[in-house]
Amino acid sequence: MIHVLIVEDNPGISSVMRELLEMEGYEVTLAANGLEALEAFDRVAPDLVVSDIMMPKMDGFALLEAVRARPNGAGIPFLFLSARSEQAATSLARSLGADDYLFKPFAPEDLLIAVRAKLDRRRALQLLDTRLAHVQTVRMLANAVEARESYTRGHVERVQQYALQLARALGWDAEALLLCEFGALLHDVGKLAVPRSILNKRRPLTYAEWQLLRRHPETGRQMLEGVDHLRGAIPYVLHHHERWNGDGYPGRLAGHDIPREGRLLAIVDAYDAMTTNRPYRLAMPVEQALDEIRSQSGIQFDPAMVEVFIQLQPLRPEAPPARLDDAPL
Repeated sequence: MIHVLIVEDNPGISSVMRELLEMEGYEVTLAANGLEALEAFDRVAPDLVVSDIMMPKMDGFALLEAVRARPNGAGIPFLFLSARSEQAATSLARSLGADDYLFKPFAPEDLLIAVRAKLDRRRALQLLDTRLAHVQTVRMLANAVEARESYTRGHVERVQQYALQLARALGWDAEALLLCEFGALLHDVGKLAVPRSILNKRRPLTYAEWQLLRRHPETGRQMLEGVDHLRGAIPYVLHHHERWNGDGYPGRLAGHDIPREGRLLAIVDAYDAMTTNRPYRLAMPVEQALDEIRSQSGIQFDPAMVEVFIQLQPLRPEAPPARLDDAPL
């Protein structure tokens, strides 16, 4: 649960703010001055501080400086409450690292909007930091998968680009897009456990080989579920071979029971497979590939996502035709 620390010496104002935020599902701690707030900050580790400026014992400016000096306080959003007569002090607040301020009196909705905005921004920055910190590891894993298959060079990068284009067109938020970036790169990570002889075999697979290859989504899930910052990529890894009509694997899920991440990746993964050369056939022209995707709407693919993907019309070099049967395993 998101925790908000409210620092306000007027009990009437603080109680109203607490009620508003608790109705929105936030956990709230109250402090009547800066000293109380600093003790509460160390105790509860809030996700956001909302503080008055003029208070006894320790004012808002001193509180902000003390919070920013703490190792866990540099990135905590800090929202000042300011009386109209204190407007000139807001420039000082910003210089000390305040994220925003509200002028008293303010409407309840103004408070809720400001709180949501600060928390959303913090969440986006945290995700960005996570992405930057781990993107090299993710790319290393993705490249390790590609290095084991002789014909898939560039596949994960293209699938990632298509997946992000489609996710944006579908209106996914910033958090979902960051997870999409990881998930698309890692969708075949389970193939690290599949022998090279199977991955690169040009002749039809035996039943035993096919069964072993079909385990790669579940193997990938097992590889990622113990890694906190990659757990959000699991729906891409586990469900990109499910089919809208329930004939896919590993769970034989159908329709909207398939997580949207798997439904999205199924389309772009198949599209890239059809529009790139493989040892056993040449790439399909773009328009024919789009026709094949459309023909499988409601059978293999989510119909609503197919329509959006068709409208995007990603461009790829044209080549002689192949068939949808050559979609990735």
